[in-house]
Amino acid sequence: MTDDLATLMRQTQDDDPLLALRATTALRRELERLEAVQVRRARVAGLAWSQIADAIGVSKQAVHKKYGRR
Repeated sequence: MTDDLATLMRQTQDDDPLLALRATTALRRELERLEAVQVRRARVAGLAWSQIADAIGVSKQAVHKKYGRR
């Protein structure tokens, strides 16, 4: 996975704007997936929504709305 992320990062700087856009979109999706995994791990570990929200840099309501009902 690390190689894939590094490749995507390099591709975001490509001279071809379509390739750069595709790489940026793929990178954003992967980061969203990774964030969801970490939020799930934090909840399983017993962390409060407010603690998770602080770590992410959003409000408690925002993090609970995004991840609370999955």
